[in-house]
Amino acid sequence: MSAPVTAPVQNKARPGLSKTAKRGVWIGVIVVVVALMVLGTRFVPSDSPLLQAAQKFDPATFGAENFPVVQEEVVDRAVDASVLAEAIAADPAAAAAEYGVESSGGTVFSTTFTGVVGEGQSGIYEIQVEGLPDDLLIRVQTGPAVTGTELRDATGEIKFGEFKNQIEYQNAAAALNEELKTQVLAGIDAAALAGTTVTVTGAFTLVNPSGWLVTPVELDSE
Repeated sequence: MSAPVTAPVQNKARPGLSKTAKRGVWIGVIVVVVALMVLGTRFVPSDSPLLQAAQKFDPATFGAENFPVVQEEVVDRAVDASVLAEAIAADPAAAAAEYGVESSGGTVFSTTFTGVVGEGQSGIYEIQVEGLPDDLLIRVQTGPAVTGTELRDATGEIKFGEFKNQIEYQNAAAALNEELKTQVLAGIDAAALAGTTVTVTGAFTLVNPSGWLVTPVELDSE
């Protein structure tokens, strides 16, 4: 008895997507991707600090805009030199807490005093101020080279985190010094200061309690 003959099984190909359907799928994917991109995009106003921070730092603009603010703040914070000297001599830490602003270079104090201009060298002049200890030397820098970061650090408002790197942070200090020369020191004949009486308001970093090198924000000669 012969075995039954089985008919061959026909493989039926599953129907594929038509070209039109495939095109529709791709269009749908693109629409979804674009929608996600739009939803994930943050539109930043032109005056936003985020956008301004991303722009290139311009030292000249920074100095011109911020020097008047720093100048006003130093004047407001300034302590009479005799009061400040006594406080520092009595308790430097307490004086720093009450009158100073901490910076990476030390405590920055704002002070004001009137005195007679003495000897000078390289634009730095000694000032004889009555009522101060004999061993306290006060000097004021008048340019042409103005150094230090006192103007940047005196208010405590200009922070390192506002800048892209240390170079920009240092350039900010230099820009304020340059603006000081333009707005305050340009009208002063430093060579003729010796022997005159001046009133100075400015800032200094307390490195040596017996020697203050003051960067002025106001300097009036009588």
